[in-house]
Amino acid sequence: MDILFWQLGLPATLLCLAFGYLLGSIPFGLILTRVAGLGDVRKIGSGNIGATNVLRTGNRKLAAATLLLDALKGTAAAAIASYWGGEAGIAAGFAAFLGHLFPVWLGFKGGKGVATYIGVLLGLVPVMVLVFAAIWLAVAKVTRYSSLSALTATAIIPVILYATEYEKVAVLFAAMTAISWIKHRANIQRLLSGTESRIGEKG
Repeated sequence: MDILFWQLGLPATLLCLAFGYLLGSIPFGLILTRVAGLGDVRKIGSGNIGATNVLRTGNRKLAAATLLLDALKGTAAAAIASYWGGEAGIAAGFAAFLGHLFPVWLGFKGGKGVATYIGVLLGLVPVMVLVFAAIWLAVAKVTRYSSLSALTATAIIPVILYATEYEKVAVLFAAMTAISWIKHRANIQRLLSGTESRIGEKG
């Protein structure tokens, strides 16, 4: 963060952080399910506002729309702010990710951040989204664990970014990966105990 203050200046950094956070904190899963008359998505399943829990309503279209919108708010934050420089995009992208995880409107109880993580990646280094998808699909095909696929992809992406000379972006995604893993701690516990549900399983 000191680097951002130095390169952007304090006012610009705070503006990028505020812009990204407010955009990222829009709870599309909650909004879409309420508009569709499905009630409060936080009262079903895991209580999460993300696409996976929206899918538990039985409405695949709403789940897909939630996934897309949660990703695009990260993309928009990073891409728009990048017009003021790469550091601005990094600041706004990180803030959007935090906004999704900890939205002020919902008592700082948001989603787990994978879709927004991908969206920020699309806004900063678009080609890496293909790498993320390839890793996710490969792990999912072998294990049929969605959570393990996401955890694996988020662990590898910062390494590849650093190896391909996107050092500043790699630091951003390393931080986002650490936070995402913390948000997935219940999934990690279920994976270790063998009780995590697999892709395609009911209930």
